[in-house]
Amino acid sequence: MQHVKDGNLSEMSELFERYNVKLYNYFLKLTHNRLISQDLTQNLFYRMIRYKNSYKDEYSVKAWMYQMARNLHIDYCKEEKRSEGLFLNTDNYPVDISDENDGFPEDDYERLERSFAALNNEQRELIILSRYQGLKYEEISHIVNQSVPAIKVAIHRAIKQLRGIYLKQI
Repeated sequence: MQHVKDGNLSEMSELFERYNVKLYNYFLKLTHNRLISQDLTQNLFYRMIRYKNSYKDEYSVKAWMYQMARNLHIDYCKEEKRSEGLFLNTDNYPVDISDENDGFPEDDYERLERSFAALNNEQRELIILSRYQGLKYEEISHIVNQSVPAIKVAIHRAIKQLRGIYLKQI
């Protein structure tokens, strides 16, 4: 990222190749909409180029990227809320992102998705960042502006609540 910041924009293609799928999956987990996730991913890389000078060496590139992704998703949610009554949403079909042959019955995935949807936005986001995206607690703490111990406690509580909701459905 430092090379991009210094003006070598061709290095952005390497960052795109390395992170576009992970960031797309991050947005997909938050929005449950493939087209919106593609748009948000594209907009994120545009923002990374536009705000390249905000990158600081003391943070990891991943933490900086996910902070921007988080802010982009928040902006999207605000805009979506603002325009909620203007258009009829015809894309109300659930997105099936699970693999077919991974050894678990389909209803387990559906139960997990329902349980996951029952969590509040902050809990879902923390679980996505830590478990699905594989970010370290230190990186998450930079993204959400909380201390590492607070992140650990929040993730522990979110997983405990997810487990409780999931087990009630069995």
